[in-house]
Amino acid sequence: MQHEWLYIGLFLVVGIIIPIAPLIIARLVAPRKPNPIKQSTYECGLETVGESRVQFKAQYYIFALVFLVFDVETVFLFPWALALKQMPLFVALEGILFITILVVGLVYAWRKGMLEWA
Repeated sequence: MQHEWLYIGLFLVVGIIIPIAPLIIARLVAPRKPNPIKQSTYECGLETVGESRVQFKAQYYIFALVFLVFDVETVFLFPWALALKQMPLFVALEGILFITILVVGLVYAWRKGMLEWA
């Protein structure tokens, strides 16, 4: 019984040491000769003119999220499609329901204008 706790304790100690040790080593080995050139922001060698922060429209982010949702759902459908012949009928019906929900979501996003890029 004590050997099991010994393994857990060893695992915890190693789990704490492995992430902390590189941070301590990096702190000890890091160079300490700061100057204004080294601490300046590197922007392809050119000084920025005006405000460097560019604000994007929120629609670009929504477009990316819609793409991500449908991309992830495609990943879920791929193994299901490969094993479709080996599954019972109710699994095929659940897959059809899943695809129907995706199509309804796509039509909704399309009608709301979320898929318009400009």
